Amino acid sequence: MSQSTHPFAPSLPARRGTGRTLLLVLAVLGSVVGLTLTHQPGNDYGWISLVPSLIVLVVAIATHRTLEALAVGVLAGLILLQPEDFVGELADISLSVMMNETIAWLILVCGLMGGFIAMLEKSGCTLSFSHFMTRLVKTRRQSLLSTVALGVLIFIDDYLNALATSAAMKRLTDRFGVSREKLAYIVDSTAAPICILVPLSTWAVYFAELLETNAATEGPGMGLYLQSIPFMLYGWVAMGLVLLVAVGKLPDLGPMRAAEARARAGQPIPDGAPDQPLGDDAAPAMRPWLGVVNFLAPMAVLIGASAWFEIDLLKGVIVATLFTLALYLAQRLASFNTLMDAIMDGFRTMMLPLAIVAVGFVLREVNDQLGMTAFMIDALSPYLTVALLPALVFVSMAVVVFATGSSWGVFVISIPIVVPMAQHLGAPMPLVVGALLSASSFGSHACFFSDSSVLSSQGSGCLPMQHGLTQFPYALLGALLTAGGFVVLGYAMT
Repeated sequence: MSQSTHPFAPSLPARRGTGRTLLLVLAVLGSVVGLTLTHQPGNDYGWISLVPSLIVLVVAIATHRTLEALAVGVLAGLILLQPEDFVGELADISLSVMMNETIAWLILVCGLMGGFIAMLEKSGCTLSFSHFMTRLVKTRRQSLLSTVALGVLIFIDDYLNALATSAAMKRLTDRFGVSREKLAYIVDSTAAPICILVPLSTWAVYFAELLETNAATEGPGMGLYLQSIPFMLYGWVAMGLVLLVAVGKLPDLGPMRAAEARARAGQPIPDGAPDQPLGDDAAPAMRPWLGVVNFLAPMAVLIGASAWFEIDLLKGVIVATLFTLALYLAQRLASFNTLMDAIMDGFRTMMLPLAIVAVGFVLREVNDQLGMTAFMIDALSPYLTVALLPALVFVSMAVVVFATGSSWGVFVISIPIVVPMAQHLGAPMPLVVGALLSASSFGSHACFFSDSSVLSSQGSGCLPMQHGLTQFPYALLGALLTAGGFVVLGYAMT
C-alpha cells in the first residue's frame, strides 16, 4: 500500500500498533492522576504547573507527533485543573480559543497565504523563479546565502517570511542537495529573530504598544523599542549563526548531520514530509522573464499592501490574492476554476499547522490557569539583583515561551510583572526590554509547535518535529550565547 500524503491521513495505514504509545499515554495519565490526588484544592500548583509542558516534550520526542503530543499535554493539564469535569473544561476553553480574535486572524491569514502561494505554484510562476535563480546561483553556498538574504529582506512579518521565502527557494535548494530541514532552519532563523530587529514589523508595532500600555516609558513605546534593538541579543546571535551555517563555517549539529547526509545522497525531502520532489524534466511553461515578473509582482504587492495598511498582513494578503487572480486571468495563465481550486487546496494544506497552533493556544490557556508564568518568576525572584535581572528575565521567559509556544501571549502576562520589577531595582529599561524580546524570539524559534516554526516547516516541506529536532541544537547554542551576553551586559551597565 502506498503511503498517503494527506496531512490528516495515518502515516503508515498498513502497520499495526506496537503498544508503546498506549503504554506512554497510560504512564502519563497515571502520573497526572497521582499529582491530582496529592494536590490540595485551593493551593497554588507550584512546580506542578510545569507538568503539562513537560509531558508535551516527552510525548513529542517519543512519538515525533506534534498535534498528538499537544493534545495529551492539554488533557493532562485539564485533569489537574478540573479532575471531575475536564471534558467540560476542554469544551469551554476550546470554544473560548476558537472565538479569540487572534485565532480568527491567524486562520484567515494562514489560509489565504496558503492559497496565495498555491496560485503561484499552480500557474508555474514559482518554477520560473526557481529556474531564473538557477542561472544566478551556481553553488550550494550561494543557494543558502541567497535564502538568508531573501529572508532578511522579507522582514515585515514572520508568517510572511516563513511561507514566502520557503516557497521561493525550496526548489532551488533541492537542486543543490540542501535538506528541507536545513532550509526550514534558515527560513525560521530569518523570521522572528530578524523581525524583532526591524522597527517596521508586526512584532515592533505589537510590543511597542504593550510597553506604552504598561508604563515602561514616559514617552512613546516605539522610542523605547528603538533603544532596545541593540540589546535584543538573540536576534543578533541567531543571524550570526545562520550566516555561519550558510557559508559552511558552523558544522551540521546533531540530527541535522543525518538530514544533510540524506540530502547529499539525493533525497532532500524527508520521509513523510508534506511535499513532493520536482521532476528532473520540469521546466517553466512560459518565457522565463515573464514568469519571474509574475512571481515577483504578487510578492511585491503583498509586502507593499501590508505596509500600506499599517503592517496588517490580513489586508495585505487579501489585496495580493485579488491582484494575483486578476494578473493571471488577464494573461490566461490559468482558468478561473483552476485558480480557485488552488486557493482551496492552499487552505487545506494549512489545516495541520493551524490545528497545531490552535491546540497550542489551548495549552497556553491551561498553563495560565495553572499559574506557570507566575511560578517561574516567583521561583527566580530570590536570586534577583540588578545585574542579573536581564539574564534571569531572558532565561525564565525563554523557558515559558518555549513551553507554551506563545511568543506574544505570554508577554501580556509577564510585562506587567517584569517592568515594575525593573523600575524598582533601577535596571536599564532598554536592556530589560531587549531580554524580553530575545526570550520571545528564542521561544518562537526553538519551540516545535510555535506558529513561526510550524509555518516554516510547512512552507519548507518537512514535518514540525523534523524541523524542531534538527533546529534545536542551533537555537540552544544561540540561547547559551545570549544568556552569557546578558550576564556580561548586566554587570557592565549597572
